[in-house]
Amino acid sequence: MAAPAFLASWIKAQRPKAPRMKDAPTFYRNLEEALDVRRADHAMVTRTQSTWKTGEAVDFCSNDLLSLGSTGRLRTEFLEELGRNPDFPIYAGGSRLMDGNYNYIEQVEQEIADFHGAEAALILNSGYEANGAIYTAIPRPGDAIVYDELVHASTHDGMAHSLALCRMPFRHNNVDSFRDTLASVVDSQPLIRDGSRSVLISVESVYSMDGDICPIEELIEIAKEVCPKGNAVFIVDEAHATGIIGPNGAGLICELGLQDEIAIRLHTFGKALASTGAVILGSQSVRLALMNFARSVIYTTAPSFPSVAAIRSAYNLLRSGATQESQEKIQHLVKHFLTTMTSNEIWDEANDMGILSIPVSENWEFRDFVTHIVPVWTRQRYNFWLVFHLQLSKISAFPIDYPIVPKGQSRIRLMFHAANTEAEVEMLANSICDWAKEMIDIEKGGEGKSKIPKAAQQIYAMMADV
Repeated sequence: MAAPAFLASWIKAQRPKAPRMKDAPTFYRNLEEALDVRRADHAMVTRTQSTWKTGEAVDFCSNDLLSLGSTGRLRTEFLEELGRNPDFPIYAGGSRLMDGNYNYIEQVEQEIADFHGAEAALILNSGYEANGAIYTAIPRPGDAIVYDELVHASTHDGMAHSLALCRMPFRHNNVDSFRDTLASVVDSQPLIRDGSRSVLISVESVYSMDGDICPIEELIEIAKEVCPKGNAVFIVDEAHATGIIGPNGAGLICELGLQDEIAIRLHTFGKALASTGAVILGSQSVRLALMNFARSVIYTTAPSFPSVAAIRSAYNLLRSGATQESQEKIQHLVKHFLTTMTSNEIWDEANDMGILSIPVSENWEFRDFVTHIVPVWTRQRYNFWLVFHLQLSKISAFPIDYPIVPKGQSRIRLMFHAANTEAEVEMLANSICDWAKEMIDIEKGGEGKSKIPKAAQQIYAMMADV
């Protein structure tokens, strides 16, 4: 489906449907009324196939960050791994606690633990299930959870079923807010104050919708100061650092040498590693607690051999250094994009007028590394107009809207990949700046001039024909 038709079809799917279903059964009408709430916010999710998958656009949106999937590198390694195990079973056979455990998965888990500098590891079927497992199994009655307000939805869902009834957020990446929140918890919870219960501190190394990095070293120092009895422990979600940051892609914690300071780490395989599943890293005690108390471990089929073989194949590539050049390429491309954007003649004016904003571009030259996630902000009512412009420019990028981000904080999340080229990055930057120039002209224009940019006009005109 070409970009214009793809967009027009998506827009048409946002039209309310329930008012046309007065004679439909109550059950289905009620479902459509609930969906209409999403449609009203242009947040209705539909079955779509990104235009980059059909070769009609450049991918600046997918999670195939190291391009292990699109280049076929992981497929080649995966087939070789299967060849080394020709009699492999297709199935797992049951739960890990019963018939679903097998030598191969145990071996791969230990390899992953060793790679990340952890004592033990447990593979689960998804990052969502893994976060659910952590927060339902690990906190004990009387424990508390202090968490960054922007942690992932799966963390929130896990915490909602946690035995830790005291759960308090702190402002995103704000060390002062963290200190105040942690001190408040210690002051209000006698069992934590006397050291007989723990505070679990939940953060992400790289935040998925903002692309910024957790100030983990500062948080650790504050935790030691506020909780001198040593009962403050950290849980770090490394989903977006896996394969991208650290030695051979081992993550932010390994990059900073903080393995011994973190109680639990979560790494996922569905992003840079182009596979599926996730792994929880920790001590043997953590692993046993997960296997005994986590419902998403106990009441589900274990990962199958082919799934684990794909994970092992990805780690084979990381461990061998085969992805190091790809890591460096992503760093170069993101820096090239930020340089190209901020040096464009329209940047300062667009930024000052609130038409364009890239928060991670601030002082990026002074950071040791950048991330692959670059959110682009514009006026909320312009968000879709910029997406239309990019899609018609054969650039695949999508808006991020509520409920994925809070209301009023929509943005376009750009994802950079090892297989992207400098020319593609320049095309992306120039396209964004061309749109910003058009919007500046529109805002400065007088009466009688169209208030809608050309790309949006084209898409709206096509809607009637879909």
